[in-house]
Amino acid sequence: MHFDAIGRVPGDPILGLMELYAQDPNPNKFDLGVGVYKDDQGLTPIPYSVKLAEQRLVEQQTTKTYIGGHGNAAFGTLISELVLGAGSPLLSERRAGATQTPGGTGALRLSADFIAHSLPGRGVWLSNPTWPIHETIFAKAGLKVSHYPYVGSENRLDVAAMLATLSTVPKGDVVLLHACCHNPTGFDLSQDDWRQVLKIVQERELLPLIDFAYQGFGDGLEQDAWAVRLLAAELPEVLITSSCSKNFGLYSDRVGALIVCAANAEKLTDVRSQLAFIARNLWSTPPDHGAAVVATILGDAELKKRWADEVEAMRARIAQLRSGLVEALAPHGLSERFAHIAAQRGMFSYTGLSAEQVKQLREKHSVYMVNSGRANVAGIDATRLTLLAEAIADVSHT
Repeated sequence: MHFDAIGRVPGDPILGLMELYAQDPNPNKFDLGVGVYKDDQGLTPIPYSVKLAEQRLVEQQTTKTYIGGHGNAAFGTLISELVLGAGSPLLSERRAGATQTPGGTGALRLSADFIAHSLPGRGVWLSNPTWPIHETIFAKAGLKVSHYPYVGSENRLDVAAMLATLSTVPKGDVVLLHACCHNPTGFDLSQDDWRQVLKIVQERELLPLIDFAYQGFGDGLEQDAWAVRLLAAELPEVLITSSCSKNFGLYSDRVGALIVCAANAEKLTDVRSQLAFIARNLWSTPPDHGAAVVATILGDAELKKRWADEVEAMRARIAQLRSGLVEALAPHGLSERFAHIAAQRGMFSYTGLSAEQVKQLREKHSVYMVNSGRANVAGIDATRLTLLAEAIADVSHT
């Protein structure tokens, strides 16, 4: 038969964790594996600003027709302003533009196919570690994938090793950089580190592809865009992938964008024509509902303010969970060992726990996280920090 030789792909380990968590009868279980924001009730809420925007769309929207290869035009303009800054010369000079995609993953796949088809021979460099899907997206597009160091053996950011490797990257290659809230480690570069990265990118004539999936979850909406805006202002060409999954809570609506910064308006038009052609053969046109929601929010001062306040509340809660966990570990003599958790940014933390300790946490305490020791801090229930700290202390002292 035709399918007899087809084997089975192993299941996604995070989805497997979800199944184990769902089957666990322990009422004090913790889901720190899945990468979504959760409140203290374990729910991933819809922001009130999103509900208001959706209500407005229900009342005012007149059609569900196709929206074209680049997606919702208002969304493209407004997401570019959110990422690059409303006063960016790149926008006024028409040197930057967005193509709407099905989520940040769609933006990454679109960028991968664009590089493969329009920039042949370019390798792609990823941080080690990085989001595992980065690896498969670019490899499946036929691109050569290499890695630069990011976290050293002591579970600390190793900027020196990163810069040393980037200095050897072949000229013209693509380097993928996490704008903020590095996934999976939570370790972010300082502004001085970014300036050094910029210098190497200029010297090696590299093309930066900036993954910007967590705007607002690190230090704030504007602060998190600092590195993106630095590179976009100083370099002639930059690719930026943006996601609205986390900061708008639109996970299942799949809202993202690939923003291109080019040397001039004519070249931007050329590049965007290639992107529209590729997108036509990937998903034809992107889904409009989520993009229309984002455009409604960002295009209305009152809704935008409400939304920004909601993002800030999520960001502040995550930061409080980080510091709270470290404080809860203090009575166990572990606050110094895990101090890095409070210094990290965003939803994720490279805890430093070994695969064996992660296994013990799961089997003895119903604490679920991936084997690398990456924990989704946003999945912690603040009312049970002491219980979580006791579990971590138990496996750390054995």
